[in-house]
Amino acid sequence: MPTGSETGPWDAALDQLRSWDPAWSAICVGMTTNPWTSGVLPRKFIELIGIALNAACTNLNPDGTRRHIRAALEAGATREEIVMVLKMGSVMAIHSCSLGAPVLLEEAAATGVRAATKPAAPTPACDRMRAVGQWNTAWDPFVVLDPVWTDAFMATGVGIYASSVLTPKEIELLSIAFDASYTHMYAPGTRRHIKAALELGATVEEIMEVLKLCVVQGVQTCNMGVPILEEELAARALAQA
Repeated sequence: MPTGSETGPWDAALDQLRSWDPAWSAICVGMTTNPWTSGVLPRKFIELIGIALNAACTNLNPDGTRRHIRAALEAGATREEIVMVLKMGSVMAIHSCSLGAPVLLEEAAATGVRAATKPAAPTPACDRMRAVGQWNTAWDPFVVLDPVWTDAFMATGVGIYASSVLTPKEIELLSIAFDASYTHMYAPGTRRHIKAALELGATVEEIMEVLKLCVVQGVQTCNMGVPILEEELAARALAQA
């Protein structure tokens, strides 16, 4: 089957879908491969976003992750760049605390339950995140509830922002993809990272392209489901023969 930019997020399921519904397939392929042909973002960065969307801890799609890792390597991505994307896809899990920690503090206060007093502890990683301008006030409740663990978490994240493997603008564009992804849709982070990307020189067109890349990954439904349907139809036909 055709590979590379022509098929974008699709895999071999596209061939079968084309045979079943050529008209819809042609329209959908044109829409979903547009980010690969528009020229707004470099091919390598498009594939890094593809890795991000598939490998994110909110998705964990092995087939899509492999497809986009292979394509990223073919487009010149380094191991270090891909590992950095995987790191970002891991630490985005902090949004469980972004959502839950403020609620915990509010409900504990409402019911009169107090957290155990914790001794003061140094938080050098949190301090470093503040120093590099990446502290998010949404993280303040974590520090209140568990400063030692919060600092350990921030130590895993600060290297992403302090590293030169990806540019600050690329990190923000990837962060938009993680947060706006249809498997996450985290509005506070999406706004925060869009604002940061614009401040770092990203264009409206580049950010829209990232959002389009989030949308086109929806074809994973067909990548997964079409082969299953094909197999079940074949098994049914065989059983009825």
